[in-house]
Amino acid sequence: MTVVLATVCEDGVVMGSDSQITDKGRGMTYPAQKLHPLGSDAAWGGSGARSVLTDVQRSFNENSAAILEAPDIGRAMQNQVLPILRHHYETFIPDVPGEEGSGTPSAYVMAAGWRDGEPWIIEITPSGMIGHYADIGFHAIGSGAAMAQQAGSLLSHFRIGKRSVDVGCAAVLRVLKSLDLTSASVGKPFSLCRITKDGAHHLTDEEIDKVGEVVARWEKAEQAAIAKIFD
Repeated sequence: MTVVLATVCEDGVVMGSDSQITDKGRGMTYPAQKLHPLGSDAAWGGSGARSVLTDVQRSFNENSAAILEAPDIGRAMQNQVLPILRHHYETFIPDVPGEEGSGTPSAYVMAAGWRDGEPWIIEITPSGMIGHYADIGFHAIGSGAAMAQQAGSLLSHFRIGKRSVDVGCAAVLRVLKSLDLTSASVGKPFSLCRITKDGAHHLTDEEIDKVGEVVARWEKAEQAAIAKIFD
């Protein structure tokens, strides 16, 4: 199971992902990096066929400046992703003996950033459609997306969109930790990226551990508050 998610904050955007890849055809899971830089000012993640996402990563690395400087970032992303999808659809062999149900060449791609004082979250679907989600404030892709949306909704009363990216990092990590508890195929290590007007910063393992300590204090404070309310 895969989950890549993004949330809008007052001063930026936070993206996060798990690292577990499920290979249905071989009946196995393994760790892989799902959150990647898009130039120095944005980040992207993907869900689906690894062959497609590998090509997308190469294309985004080579064309990040053109994408981020384009008047319409969604169209610029679409122009890079569509030829890759078409190529894999055209060369895919669906009926391989002994490999029934091994997967498809479809993939979702989501990127996020901050430009001209505004956030953006854009998704390219397997059919090539462009989705914009900055106005909604939260989006997720992957087989764990539905659960991530539910977890995000349970945190909506904290009004993450009105708080800093520091709070956003903690909220995203809480969602990922919740999915880790409820799904065996979502797991560590987690990746986090905070994006502000100063650019994108991919958190190190040590920085993520520190965010985890903040999450622990947050959860402890909630427990104390509940105890006082119902005492």
